[in-house]
Amino acid sequence: MIIADVCVNVTANAIDKNFTYLVPEWLKFLSAGWRVTVPFGSRTVDGFVMEVREIDDATTFDFELKEILDVVDDEAWFTPEMRMAARWLAEFYLCPLSQTMGLFMPGRRGKKISVRTEKIYRLCATFDEKNFSSKPAQLRFLKLLNERGAIRHAELAEQKITSATLKSLIAAGLIEVEERRLLRDSYSKIKSVSRTFELTAEQVAAIAAVEKFLSAKKFQGFLLHGVTGSGKTQVYIELAKITRRLGRRVIILVPEIALTGQIVLNFKAYFSDVAVIHSRLSLAERSDTFHRIRSGEVGIVIGARSALFTPIDNVGLIVVDEEQDNSYKQDNAPRYHGRIVAEEFAKFHEAAIVFGSATPSLETFYRAKQGELILLKMPRRVLNNPLPKVECVDMRGELAAGNKDVLSRALLMLLKKTLAEKNQAIILLNRRGWSTLVMCRKCGEVVRCPDCGLPMTYHVDGKLRCHHCDIETEPPEICPSCGSLRIKFLGTGTEKLERSLQFYLPSAKVIRMDRDSTREKFGHKKILDAFAAHEADILFGTQMVAKGHDISGVTAVGVLNADAALNFSNFRAAENCFALITQAAGRAGRADLPGKVIVQAYDPNAPAIKFGCAQDFEKFYANELPQREEIFFPPFCRLVKLIVASIKEDKAKAFAKEIVALFRAEVVKNSSTRQEIFGPIKAAIANLRGVFRFALIIKTADLSTVRKFLRAHELHKRNDIQIDIDPLTTD
Repeated sequence: MIIADVCVNVTANAIDKNFTYLVPEWLKFLSAGWRVTVPFGSRTVDGFVMEVREIDDATTFDFELKEILDVVDDEAWFTPEMRMAARWLAEFYLCPLSQTMGLFMPGRRGKKISVRTEKIYRLCATFDEKNFSSKPAQLRFLKLLNERGAIRHAELAEQKITSATLKSLIAAGLIEVEERRLLRDSYSKIKSVSRTFELTAEQVAAIAAVEKFLSAKKFQGFLLHGVTGSGKTQVYIELAKITRRLGRRVIILVPEIALTGQIVLNFKAYFSDVAVIHSRLSLAERSDTFHRIRSGEVGIVIGARSALFTPIDNVGLIVVDEEQDNSYKQDNAPRYHGRIVAEEFAKFHEAAIVFGSATPSLETFYRAKQGELILLKMPRRVLNNPLPKVECVDMRGELAAGNKDVLSRALLMLLKKTLAEKNQAIILLNRRGWSTLVMCRKCGEVVRCPDCGLPMTYHVDGKLRCHHCDIETEPPEICPSCGSLRIKFLGTGTEKLERSLQFYLPSAKVIRMDRDSTREKFGHKKILDAFAAHEADILFGTQMVAKGHDISGVTAVGVLNADAALNFSNFRAAENCFALITQAAGRAGRADLPGKVIVQAYDPNAPAIKFGCAQDFEKFYANELPQREEIFFPPFCRLVKLIVASIKEDKAKAFAKEIVALFRAEVVKNSSTRQEIFGPIKAAIANLRGVFRFALIIKTADLSTVRKFLRAHELHKRNDIQIDIDPLTTD
């Protein structure tokens, strides 16, 4: 008989093994990689076939051997590479295999992936025109097929071919019908023209360094550290050309959907076999894209972090653009980091991986300095264009001078000058909405989300919204805590900034880009295309306006509340602040016209602000690294965050304390490497829908030791514990 080991697709951390099922005779074609439906307890669930083997019919089991009920799809879905990668993810991130297998599905697990087809008609026999003298419609159709070779069903009406004519010719055996899969591709109409220009010496050197490993088909990691406008994208393109000539395939990762449009445009100028993957595509379109990749039609896959999980094989090059970006980290289970996963996948494929950034993460830059990655530097902009001049405005001085507006006098003057010169500006304010919070001025009560407890944001449509839970409610007229009428709307969001711009610059055409204005499928692309076509003078919004955009008309950039990020209790706060200033400033002066940047801050002497305005990564790194070493934070350790949850606050806290005591007794006391554990502290979202949450932070010089501890105590199997390896924050 034939049996199969199936990974059942159920959401339970405790289930971390495969289950054995009997393969019925009518499904004996099954092999590893198929999705199937199986009985599981009293339910019918879908699952993933991990292994199929034939055993002796007399074999007995100490459990009831149930049959597989059916297959979900029309073909095996998971390749051997996908199954291997899923196993590694489950092992490394301490999560069920079913969760990591689900990453490789284009949509919701358990759902059959629909396929659209169309009928194609072709001649399958010769015909004699004399036999159709009384059938002119049939003869015309036969001649048309003879001339064109094939006709799609959708063209019949246009050619005035009736169903009666079609049926008669099929019945006569003169025409055959083929069902062909229709592959949807929203990016198929994007066309671009390649440009010829001379590469810089730094670009040539970077390409040559990576090419050695591409040709040898050998794994190697690189950090391409180039200032904004230094031509990193062109290096990616040249490396992709080499990889494709070698017959291997390419993955290009970008952190935000907003950046896919521009990089796709750049790559389509040189390649015709490009596919795009991200979460805004429909399930059907993602499925069709997977089919194109699986069939070998696609040589280059571009997308956000989910582009790692396609059925691509024979990968020779992986590029992680803007590698420092926090968007590469998945914030729900499985909580993987795209940068780490990409490097592991490159090892699977024996491929080269290039991490690119003007502001690399401290972890990646430290690894390059230590020789783990090969450091490639591009310190100059192409054509030797200068970096923009940056001026920092102390907003305390603005307040002292009587200016209470969000726009400083210097920035307003720069914007007026830019508009007068018919140029464009970008303004970054890292906050959506109208007001950042609603507070009672009598008792200090802040209106918070009923589900997660975070402050709600007031929007210009009169609604309060939680940007974490997407809950929407009406703002209170009286304080729910003390009954006061003294309700105050505090702070400035992008909607309020829009009104301010319209007031001071009434003739300016402004366009806003944030999550609220880009909800539709190609919302980012439409806004950026309109701005690039100079349909607007000022583009403003949240951090998505600061990354990667190359728009020649932009000569001015404003960064508002630049030091706001420094007020968060996050060890990466300075790093994030520096990166945001540098990346935003890099949007200015990328063509022939010089750029000017105004950075507004309340603490202009903070190192992150000072070095960000100087666009000097090396000095920022030299200042920040000793501080990280002193407090034992990455890159000198790895972090693991545990969130312990319970509907009873004292129970959650007590269990968290038990884990701390166990870890100190078994790991800290006995380890030859540095191990530390802190907590419990209340999590950033301390109460989520009535569930109390406490955080524990482990700092480790040996991650494998921590993972062994968590496995030994089966903490990864518990539903009341979340495990986050390499978290972005510590609360």
